[in-house]
Amino acid sequence: MEPARPPTASPLGADFPPVLTAAMAAELLQVNVEYLRRMVREGRVPCHRFPGGRELRFLRDELLTWLASLPGDDQSSNAAMTPDRA
Repeated sequence: MEPARPPTASPLGADFPPVLTAAMAAELLQVNVEYLRRMVREGRVPCHRFPGGRELRFLRDELLTWLASLPGDDQSSNAAMTPDRA
């Protein structure tokens, strides 16, 4: 019998579709959906609206790029392994 292998880590957001609803985007960003809506109203997060409607849609890759561009220390496991962090 072959030993069980630990699951490999998937890239951030890989479990999400390319176009997200507000609830899905909030889950991806790990924030409350009302907080995400407030950030949209304040123009702090990239968002797309249907013409004439209130429906919000978010592009997964756009959100991930926005998240990576925020100031602050990158505490991801990949950042800890880069040579310039010795």
